[in-house]
Amino acid sequence: MKKIFLTVIVVLLAVTTVSAQYKGDWGVGPKIGVYTNAGADGAIFGIGAAGQYSITDNWRVAPSILALCKTDCSVDISADVQYLFNIAPDWHIYPLAGISANDIGDWSCGINLGGGADFSITRNWDVSAGFKWMIQTAKDYVPGFVKRRNPIVINIGATYRF
Repeated sequence: MKKIFLTVIVVLLAVTTVSAQYKGDWGVGPKIGVYTNAGADGAIFGIGAAGQYSITDNWRVAPSILALCKTDCSVDISADVQYLFNIAPDWHIYPLAGISANDIGDWSCGINLGGGADFSITRNWDVSAGFKWMIQTAKDYVPGFVKRRNPIVINIGATYRF
């Protein structure tokens, strides 16, 4: 049942990532990521969808939801704010800050810090790559000390702009 539920979520979300470069623009599309430093599970692969909505020409919000492929069904929900720097006509780089919640081990929440880049391949399609450090509340208890799970996420995606 868990596998069917996870498959349905992935299929529904795989068609929704968002990108926007002008106030009021929005977009959706697929996104994949690799979660490193995720505790006893090692690196974890995630697949899902992301969206973007431009608040101004340079500021945008970027929510995302990824199904994490590990032993048990898992999910990561994030909402980031990005500031776009237009470095060339089709290139944008951005720092990001945001919040997230996931159940990589136990349910955890925290803040995201990172950055990325977008490249426009056509009028309505972008490809993107980025990374973020997720400073989380989850802890691994090991005799003698407490180790925090603060994964670094490396992701790529595509966005269809409306």
